[in-house]
Amino acid sequence: MLDKLDAPNIPDSYGISLAYAILLDMTRSIGGVIQRTPELHPTHNTAIISEEEHKPLCLQLVNSSWSGLLSAFIPLVETSIDEGTTENILKAMQNYAALCGMLDQLQPRDAFIMAICRASFPPHYAMSIFANNVQPDADLRCHTRSGSQDLSSQFINSCNADGGDFRPQIVAVGTPLPSASLPHSVMQAPVMLTNKNLQCMRAILLLAHNNGSILGTSWHIVLQTLQHLVWILGLKPSTGGSLQAMPKPAVEANVGIQTAVMADLPVLSQMIGQLFESSQYLDDVALHHLIDALCKLSHEAMELAYANREPSLFAVAKLMETGLVNMPRIEVLWRPLTNHLLEVCQHRHIRMREWGVEAITYLVKSALQFKHKQPLKENLELQTMLLNPLSELSTVMHADVRQRQLDCVLQILNTAGEILSFGWPAIIEIIGAVNDHHGEPLIRTAFQCLQLVITDFLTVMPWRCLPLCISTAAKFGSQTQELNISLTAIGLMWNISDFFNQNQDKLMSTQLEDVSILPDFPGTVKMPQFDKLWMCLYAKLGELCVDLRPAVRKSAGQTLFSTIAAHGSLLNPPTWQALVWQVLFPLLDNVRALSSSASNEKVDASGNILIHHSRNTAQKQWAETQVLTLSGVCRVFNTKRELLQMLGDFERAWSLILEFIQNAALSKNGEVSLAALKSLQEIMYHNSTERALKDPQTAQQQDDEIWTIAWNIWLSIGMESTKMSATSRQLSSNGSATDSQEDFYIPSQAFLTALIQIFPAIFQHIQVRFSASDFDKFCTVLTNAVCIPVQTDAVPYIMSTVSDTLLTPLHDGILECMELIQKEAIRSDSNPSIRQLIPAIFRQLLIFSKFACAPPTFQQSVEHNKYGKPSGHYANNASIEVVSMNYIPFGEKSISICVKLYQSTATEESVVQEQILHDIVKALRTPLAMKYKCLSSSTWKLAISSLISVLHTGLKVARAKSQHFVSLWDDLADTLDKFLFPVSVCTIEDRGLEEIVLDETIDCQVIELLRDEVLPHAHEMPHQFIMQIVVLLNKGSIHSASDSNICYESDWKLREIFAKTCFETLLQFSLLEDQATASACNNNRLNANLLTAGAGGNVNKDFAGRLAVTALLHRFQEVLKRFNDDERQSGKCPLPRFRLSEISFVLKAIATLVVSMKKAPASKVNKPAWDLLIGLYPYLVDCTTTTSPEVSRSLREALLQYTDLLQAPRTSNDNTIQSNGQQ
Repeated sequence: MLDKLDAPNIPDSYGISLAYAILLDMTRSIGGVIQRTPELHPTHNTAIISEEEHKPLCLQLVNSSWSGLLSAFIPLVETSIDEGTTENILKAMQNYAALCGMLDQLQPRDAFIMAICRASFPPHYAMSIFANNVQPDADLRCHTRSGSQDLSSQFINSCNADGGDFRPQIVAVGTPLPSASLPHSVMQAPVMLTNKNLQCMRAILLLAHNNGSILGTSWHIVLQTLQHLVWILGLKPSTGGSLQAMPKPAVEANVGIQTAVMADLPVLSQMIGQLFESSQYLDDVALHHLIDALCKLSHEAMELAYANREPSLFAVAKLMETGLVNMPRIEVLWRPLTNHLLEVCQHRHIRMREWGVEAITYLVKSALQFKHKQPLKENLELQTMLLNPLSELSTVMHADVRQRQLDCVLQILNTAGEILSFGWPAIIEIIGAVNDHHGEPLIRTAFQCLQLVITDFLTVMPWRCLPLCISTAAKFGSQTQELNISLTAIGLMWNISDFFNQNQDKLMSTQLEDVSILPDFPGTVKMPQFDKLWMCLYAKLGELCVDLRPAVRKSAGQTLFSTIAAHGSLLNPPTWQALVWQVLFPLLDNVRALSSSASNEKVDASGNILIHHSRNTAQKQWAETQVLTLSGVCRVFNTKRELLQMLGDFERAWSLILEFIQNAALSKNGEVSLAALKSLQEIMYHNSTERALKDPQTAQQQDDEIWTIAWNIWLSIGMESTKMSATSRQLSSNGSATDSQEDFYIPSQAFLTALIQIFPAIFQHIQVRFSASDFDKFCTVLTNAVCIPVQTDAVPYIMSTVSDTLLTPLHDGILECMELIQKEAIRSDSNPSIRQLIPAIFRQLLIFSKFACAPPTFQQSVEHNKYGKPSGHYANNASIEVVSMNYIPFGEKSISICVKLYQSTATEESVVQEQILHDIVKALRTPLAMKYKCLSSSTWKLAISSLISVLHTGLKVARAKSQHFVSLWDDLADTLDKFLFPVSVCTIEDRGLEEIVLDETIDCQVIELLRDEVLPHAHEMPHQFIMQIVVLLNKGSIHSASDSNICYESDWKLREIFAKTCFETLLQFSLLEDQATASACNNNRLNANLLTAGAGGNVNKDFAGRLAVTALLHRFQEVLKRFNDDERQSGKCPLPRFRLSEISFVLKAIATLVVSMKKAPASKVNKPAWDLLIGLYPYLVDCTTTTSPEVSRSLREALLQYTDLLQAPRTSNDNTIQSNGQQ
């Protein structure tokens, strides 16, 4: 070669190859110096450079060399077309970057890493991506020579000029990853990757994998590059954070990956996975750098996702993966990691959120199942920290996030429930953070979690979580999305109460330091914590009892009262006070308020559910709640009566509960009012056994107060409910006729019966203090109750148990109360105040007795002008139908009671003075005067037998104390007169022959009463009265006096017996009075009365008896004469039957009179009487022409009696008779 003048032509490639070798060697030697590699430095060299000098030397080396090396490496990588060469260059760059990192030379390190990263993409794409990372680039430029950047293009151009085609092969085409710095043009075009790009990617992965600890802030560039490549290659994150190739849809024609690369993708994916797995070997600082970089990347992805572009999930997936591999030192990275993921969970883009929540829940589940050095069960701090992000998710508003959160809780409970010793509050709070606007699926999942907690984990959770459990269960009870969940939640509260009961010893022995967890119940001193737990439960159930849904109210009410009944005994006595005053009474109050404001519009039965008419308005549904709560509270009150009486304010509670009962009893809803009375009955009939109070005096006093309150409540219920005035019922002046149910509330028979049946229970406690005014009010209630009309729907209630002749339950109850008071009043040892009530009892019974003849009418008590109809036409109001009731048995029973009472109390001072006998006579006068017009014939029959009984007893008293009975006599005479000669007509067709004969017997009994009780004692009775009685007998004995009232066709014999009885009685007292039984004076007096009555003349007393007979004889003569005349005139026509009966009777009467006059002592019968008698003989003879056999028989009897008068006249006898006559 030396002999050649011209230098040989050295090819360009030689220079490049040499430069390439030198560059690699330089890099290696710098590495050798810095790392002090033994094969490069023989041992003696070590002594030359001491440790202190080594570091500055290394720094100087790097500072001097990095920019030159980098300027050379970049074009080499760009232009290299040989895979091996590229590999070597990249390795040198990796090593140099690692050296810079070891020496903390951040700028050169970042510049080298950036160069490799840029080489992983097509130039225009790399420029756009790394436009933000200008800083290192700018520094780099000041170290470079101009033109060096253009080397590659010159080189490639020259190669092209040579005709060779070195166009790099494109192995993958993908879509660009949307990023803020990409211009629109780049975004549109597909990204084409060559083999070299992928080679660079592997180089980055290797660099990061081997030297992760020195990357520091460069992690961001590395990860950004990986994210772009992964996106372009179409790798998508899958479970656990690893990446997988997803097949691209065929539609995107410009997107594709060669088969060779496709096979390579899993390897790439695995390398990326290994990179993050290797993070477990990084120190804490390096790990934080990695996580920071991932978070930063994720932030960028979130920013872009706001524009609704498909977000890159690379960062989130890798954060999760990093967390999973670093479990042993989880506390180092947990907070930064989860804080960022929580931000991701709040993102608008659903895919972002999905992955954010996936990452958090996956990490939490894994962390809880991981075997930590200190067992998780004992590590409070760690448990709290791990569950914290899960709790934080509760603040996210998105339902999908909450759904995943709750699914995670469910899985935790199923897999790791037993180790959650300290995490229970967090878990329960997460479950309870769900509310109504979250929708049904979410509530359902949360509720599944709660069910699991309460059924399986109550025993393992700490004490302080129990109140939380109760309030969470109550929260689910009150949610309105799903009714079944509410009802099941109430069932869970029952489970909790069972748990408290079964573990009472354990719970009582555990004392809680942090008292603030338990609610405070004011007014109770030192309530034990166990009791507070129970009170939490009861208070929450109480709140659910006023839920808006009837089913929930019912369920909560039943649970509350069942729980109290089953477990109430576990409470300390003082706690009962809190239960009554802070749970039960407020509950009643709320129910009352809500019921009164409930609407009465029909509830729309959505779908095909049919609602029963008794529940088809909100008001009716609240009525059911009212019934349930009131009866429940009363039951509690009853069962715990002894215990409550020991706690000071029993009277207050008693009067309050009675007030609630009163309010409900006066409700317009029949169901509520009846239930209220049932509760009242329960309370009143409660057998209070021994009293806990030591001092019997105080006990008695307390008792008196309690029962006085009860009596007043009963009275006010009675007064208000039976007051049927229109004003109190017309609630709304503008109500339409359809509201008539509202305006007119008629208490049902069942209600009134229950009310009356409660009275005996109260009476036994207040009888000592039962005053006249009390009785008065009581009577008002009874009278009102009887007068209330029966609604049609109540008929079965009355009729089913009772036939027509028996009393209805209400009437029975009323009379029982009257008998109860009456028994008390006539007891020999009863106190004077109640004895004074006897006259009042009579009066009330007599009021009732009048209903037998005149039933009360509703029209009298209501003015019903409201519907523009005449007042009182209540029955015309179509909405309420009223049935007329049978008051007869009631009235009759009242009469019987009254008679019995009179027979036992006739001689009582008060009865005599108050003229009770007179009242009874006046009361009986109505049915007696009506007689056949009575609604039932039994009424007047009972009335007359009662009158006879009463007079048997009463006349004796009247004779003894005549001054108190002055007003009685006129009424008595009038009553007898109206009864014996009634205005009402009776026909055989109506009553039948036998009945009429029986009626006549009754009339005869009355006459017998007069014969036995009145006439013998005529001298002790007022003159006027005896006259009236004689008139009565006279009227009865002359039959035609009553002929107009008996139907002409009827058999004329009918009242004969009665007339005969009257006649005989009259005769007995006018002629036959025995000398021995009464003094002459008496006889004269009686005869005078007879005379006045019979003949009407005012003659001397002595002639009274005789003139009475004379009057009769004149009357007989008149009848006979009239009969004979009529018969003659009628020719062949027979006279009416009643005329025949009349004459027949007169003939019989004549026969009787003849017999009587013969028996009478001579002094009683004077000659004119005999003359008159004999004077009748011609008339009798005239009668013999009659064709009536009946008259003939009577005539025969009369004529036969004249036999004794037919004898020869004797002078001596005449003289005797004459002298008698003159006397």
